Amino acid sequence: MERWLPYWKWITTAILTFSAAWIIVTAAFLPLPPQSSLSFPRIGFTAPDLELTTLDGNTVSLNDYRGKVVLLNFWASWCPPCKAEMPAMQSVTEDYPADQVAILSVNSTFQDEMGAIQDFVVTYGLTFPVLLDTDGEVSSRYQVQALPTSYFIDQHGLIQKVIYGGPLSEALLRAEIDRLLGGSR
Repeated sequence: MERWLPYWKWITTAILTFSAAWIIVTAAFLPLPPQSSLSFPRIGFTAPDLELTTLDGNTVSLNDYRGKVVLLNFWASWCPPCKAEMPAMQSVTEDYPADQVAILSVNSTFQDEMGAIQDFVVTYGLTFPVLLDTDGEVSSRYQVQALPTSYFIDQHGLIQKVIYGGPLSEALLRAEIDRLLGGSR
């Protein structure tokens, strides 16, 4: 057994050297993952950008709202808690300056019907942008597993709070928005 000892040292050294070289070479030549895959929908991380179409055909990007507090809310027309929280969101939209606060509602259109969405918007008198997630890609990127799901995003684009489920009360909405505004309202 002792006569094999020097060979094991050489074999171990060769394996470690090859492994280190492999890591260096692959790191140098493999492309970096796309930027969007480096964003995580978690508190303290930058909110992943999204680009969706509104009910009236305009394209909206989350990055367009930098400098504002943003409530990003995922919902569907058939969801009872979503129905219950919409009046509070509309009230908040009316009371906060548009240059400071934005509510973006992302409809899970891949789980909903266009007619029901349009009726919902009219019934609740929604004036904030309703974005259509027709293929579920944005809901997947934000790891939405329950409706409603709400992300409170600060002026720098960082997620500050995530609430799964609902309905959100108007008092909670105002408290979180005021906190993100720094009480400057």
